[in-house]
Amino acid sequence: MSVDIKKRFDRIVNILIQLQSKRVIRAQELSDRFEVSLRTIYRDIKSLEQAGVPIIGEAGTGYSIMEGYKLPPVSFSKEEALSFVATEKLTQKFLDKESAKQYGSAMLKIKSILKNHDKDLLSTVESQIIMREQSMPPFLEQVPHALSSTLESISLQKQLVVKYQGIQDNEGRLRTIEPIGIYHDGGFWYIVAYCLYRDDFRQFRSDRIQEASLTDQNFSKKHISIAEYIEKHRQTNQPKTRIKLLVANRLANYLKWERKHYGFVSEKNVGDFIEMTFESRDIENEFPRWLMMFADFVKILEPVELKRNLTTLLQRSIENQSN
Repeated sequence: MSVDIKKRFDRIVNILIQLQSKRVIRAQELSDRFEVSLRTIYRDIKSLEQAGVPIIGEAGTGYSIMEGYKLPPVSFSKEEALSFVATEKLTQKFLDKESAKQYGSAMLKIKSILKNHDKDLLSTVESQIIMREQSMPPFLEQVPHALSSTLESISLQKQLVVKYQGIQDNEGRLRTIEPIGIYHDGGFWYIVAYCLYRDDFRQFRSDRIQEASLTDQNFSKKHISIAEYIEKHRQTNQPKTRIKLLVANRLANYLKWERKHYGFVSEKNVGDFIEMTFESRDIENEFPRWLMMFADFVKILEPVELKRNLTTLLQRSIENQSN
């Protein structure tokens, strides 16, 4: 079999797998995924139809496989099988207990169709991957289903009642929300939702949710997507301030661990130092408080306001320790 023929054969098999994975899939999605032209996708779809696969749909709309059509079991390569191990370890650390439990159940079904040799490989590798627990778990013990309930709320378009304790709240407060999506940042999940109490969109951090229960009440209205929310939020946020720091080479690597969370843009070598550029929306509290950890090895080039704010924080710290 020539390289081109094998490449096309593999692509057609993968297109079949893609058709299995979604109810409807557009030709453009397949074209983007396999980096081929739409014309090539149309030709591959035609080949599947000629092979007897009952595909419903047409160019320009979308394709799906006729319901009830039975496909042969999916087989996995050794590399794909090994990737399951790392993914399962990640779910145990980053998902809530209910979601991790469901994923584990699904993984058992996947493992059941693996060849014996691949099963042995997975068993060997599983014990070699250890995920350390986070100092602050992303979910509270009393809400082992916070993430799964949120995803169910989104899929069913049903309201979710949460007891949420904000960073400045003394205790949790009940909120009825309509989630539109989730995202992960800095070790925590954030639920973006329309809050009926606030009559506006809010973000709810996963570790501050004390209770979560799905209701039978439908969403009150049709909401924007999370992608639209993020774009709108980015445009309406307060303007960013450009920051330039001169960091000693021996300390520069320590800043790399967290700098992306503080608006890191770029860096360049300047002799025995590295000049780092940031863009921050908060140079009064958040950025200077982070910078205090490295202040004795960092020189602020700009802006002057950041120098003043950092100096003020350092003076307050000295006064507190002197009293």
